[in-house]
Amino acid sequence: MNQHSTTADCPPPLSLDRIRRPARRLPAGACDTHTHIFGPASRFPFAADRPYTPPDASFEDLRALHRKLGIDRGVIVQPGCHGFDMSAVLDALEKGGGRYRAVCLLGPGAGLEDVRALDAAGVRGVRFNFVAHLRNTPWAEVRRVARLIEPLGWHLCMHSDGRSLPGLLPLLKDLGLPFVLDHMGRVSAADGVDGAEFRAVLGLAGHPRAWVKVSGMDRISSTGRRPYDDGRPFLRALIDTMADQLLWGSDWPHPNVRGDMPDDGELVDAFTELCPDPGLLQAILVRNPQALYRFAEIADEHTAERRP
Repeated sequence: MNQHSTTADCPPPLSLDRIRRPARRLPAGACDTHTHIFGPASRFPFAADRPYTPPDASFEDLRALHRKLGIDRGVIVQPGCHGFDMSAVLDALEKGGGRYRAVCLLGPGAGLEDVRALDAAGVRGVRFNFVAHLRNTPWAEVRRVARLIEPLGWHLCMHSDGRSLPGLLPLLKDLGLPFVLDHMGRVSAADGVDGAEFRAVLGLAGHPRAWVKVSGMDRISSTGRRPYDDGRPFLRALIDTMADQLLWGSDWPHPNVRGDMPDDGELVDAFTELCPDPGLLQAILVRNPQALYRFAEIADEHTAERRP
């Protein structure tokens, strides 16, 4: 990649008019716990050493998507293309009026005053990458950050893959902090729900500090073809096993997708079809993220514009 070029080298998300409106109305306070925003690069330049160059995907674009989907709250995960510069995300949190939280990337020089300022802005966790195609963090740095953020009640957000899980999970359990596995641990659907890596994810059921995002069906799919039917058994197994530890996320704007570009309305429908019970929907979409990201009680705030 040419580090000085702003030409996108990954595809854009579907335009809003091509995204399906969900068949089912979501509960008030529903939260999309995994999104990113990119730029606009003219205002928030990408990092020089970024691993990819995405097309612009602004906070205003994200808000428009959430209005169409009937989602009131969201969590913005700092993307690698912006590096440690949180300017775009902090701007979004300010505009979000308390309805958005964030997960950051922390530079090696970050200290307690830095994380306190981020906490006041709405940041609630730190993300680390443990997948082959991205720059991984030395475990000593993870431990340092864990000690730094523990007084604030933050969590560790882990972008892992199936191959890294056997070594990663014991280390996470020993840290004593809440942790979140993105995208169902990014196991491979080709291995099936009885594969050792996914069984390790299911083995987190009942762990008092473990959370799993039921996101990234397209990323675990072995075909990459909508509607990612080979990912559905994994969502179903997680819902059946550990609903009180799950968080739902769209992963919009779907950076570096190698197969079909997801339709976010289709992803919502797939989830609600697999989770028809209103009580479980309330837990996964409202109560769980409200607890982890410390949103206001839903009765204490006005929800975003609701679709008719």
